[in-house]
Amino acid sequence: MIRVAVAGAAGKMGATVCDAVLGADDMELTGRADPALGTTLAEVLPNADVVVDFTRPDTALANAQECVAAGVHVVIGTTGFDIEPLRSAQGANVFFAPNFAIGAVLMMKFAAEAARHMAKAEIIELHHDRKLDKPSGTAARTASLMAEASGGDAPPIHSVRLPGIVANQEVILGDVGQTLTIRHDTIDRVSFMPGVLLAVRRVGGLTESPVVGLEHLL
Repeated sequence: MIRVAVAGAAGKMGATVCDAVLGADDMELTGRADPALGTTLAEVLPNADVVVDFTRPDTALANAQECVAAGVHVVIGTTGFDIEPLRSAQGANVFFAPNFAIGAVLMMKFAAEAARHMAKAEIIELHHDRKLDKPSGTAARTASLMAEASGGDAPPIHSVRLPGIVANQEVILGDVGQTLTIRHDTIDRVSFMPGVLLAVRRVGGLTESPVVGLEHLL
């Protein structure tokens, strides 16, 4: 049984993760850390094997460092911060993914492949108006993968923040007399949960840390 604590448990993503962990036969939800709940990360760490972090860009790095120092593996879904300091962290494993939806991972893979063959591309990412980072981690990761695949510059990213949206992304590629659009729409946050649970199950067995991107676990 994997003992799981959730940081940012009072948020929409955090609450959805808590429900997913409660529904998993091989996991036990042992802690919910969130200022809104009056519970600190330090309070839940002693009873956790893995912490799932969906907090804020300004706290995620410190949270991860605290987890690793305590010997607790961490799965990070928070984006908008520099993970480079975690490359020297020792004591436990770190897994980070800008997006845990399988469809989004496929969208990034398809976009990278298309970038090798189409002349130009641009990315439009749309999220709810409470999302703090801009561009999104998914868009930044997509642009990086496309630049790596094509050997050229990363495509421009356009960010939209509006109420009523969960998470959507379009990659529009253009060439002589044609365009190609690759789009992923997140209808419900439950779409992220199979990927989150997969990461929780696999983070303890990683042979290197940190690992970035759900594609490495599929």
